[in-house]
Amino acid sequence: MTGSVSYLVQRDQVQRDIDAELLRQVDAARGVVEAEAGEVLTAHDALARILALVPAPQNGSVVGIVDGHPALVPGTAVAFSLEDSGLVERVVSEVSDGSARIGTALLDGVEIRYVGVAVLIDGAPDTGVYLVAVDVARELEPTNRAFTIFAVVGVATLVAVALAGWLVAGRLLRPLRRLRRTAERITASDLRERIPVEGNDDMSRLTETVNDMLDRLDAALRNQRELLDDVRHELRTPLTIIRGHLELVDPADPGDVRRTAELAIEELDRMAGLVDGLATLAEVRATVPELREIDVGRLTRDVADLASAIPGHPWLATEIAEGTVTVDRALITQAWLQLADNAAKYAPPGTPIEVGSRDVEGGFDLWVRDYGPGIAAGQETRIFERFVRSTEGSAHGSGLGLAIVDGIARAHGGSARVESPGDGSRFVINVPKGDAE
Repeated sequence: MTGSVSYLVQRDQVQRDIDAELLRQVDAARGVVEAEAGEVLTAHDALARILALVPAPQNGSVVGIVDGHPALVPGTAVAFSLEDSGLVERVVSEVSDGSARIGTALLDGVEIRYVGVAVLIDGAPDTGVYLVAVDVARELEPTNRAFTIFAVVGVATLVAVALAGWLVAGRLLRPLRRLRRTAERITASDLRERIPVEGNDDMSRLTETVNDMLDRLDAALRNQRELLDDVRHELRTPLTIIRGHLELVDPADPGDVRRTAELAIEELDRMAGLVDGLATLAEVRATVPELREIDVGRLTRDVADLASAIPGHPWLATEIAEGTVTVDRALITQAWLQLADNAAKYAPPGTPIEVGSRDVEGGFDLWVRDYGPGIAAGQETRIFERFVRSTEGSAHGSGLGLAIVDGIARAHGGSARVESPGDGSRFVINVPKGDAE
């Protein structure tokens, strides 16, 4: 659009310049006649002097017309000939009243702009006409050429921009197409597929975010399946026990009825404990920690004070680290107290249990040390799995406590482990140092 407007403006300017050149030719011819007024006696002589002194315009032609016929032409080369054209007769007719006339005509199919001026000498036996014409097409040729180049360059630029835009848009939208295809393939039973991440732009970060979302969905569905499997597996045994005793109870024997009721209540309580533990484990796995920067030393002393309420053991805070750590205080306290409760169950009554924290490379170790039977070799990793209990000692439980601790540690980007030095065990939660978000 801008190029077209510019072309039209330049074309109009060229046409005005042509008219200005024609009028200049007329003024120059009049100047010659006035200067030679005492020496020219005929129109023929006046036209000869004009053609000799006034050069023809560039891309134009000149002819001197005497008594209606072409009589004089310039001695220099002109762009085209006017002698044999029908324009001569037309101009002679237009200026027959002695005036000057400017106009446009077609000469062999070519547009020309012309001016005709009557040349009249007082007392002369002849009449003359000074005719000047300019080829409009030749005058417009530089403008047309520039516009053609502009148009070609503009079209080439448009094609290049369109091609570049298509390539860039294709590259930008490729992750979205992959996302759509991946979403079409993903089902509740298969969330393993991920979108490849390429580059380091906004689309790449969007892809990473979607992959993280799929990871969370996969983990949530996996936790749900594991929860259902655990419920089905762990509740089957107490339900079978209760059903078997109810089928065999003797309604006529009050003692048998009482013993069966006590056994059923005991199994139901154990089932309730299992359900509560599974629910807690599922919540821990699905919870996103609310990270805050807290003082490790104060947290250690607070946990030691809370643990001292667990009866049967003296509680000691033997090592307290200095510094701050970014964690969810409630979750870490829950996990730490779970370790304390676990130690109280397995350590012999009256033996001391120590609580402490230690600054280690890259994080902090939050630990509980007991002097119980310890952990059998080869069981250090397995005891953090669901429903796995230590083979040492006689304490009973659901087997979910250490799994909950491990889940909380992993939610913080850390880990849980056990050290068994030979005279008891040290259970450790390692949490990395980090900035609060």
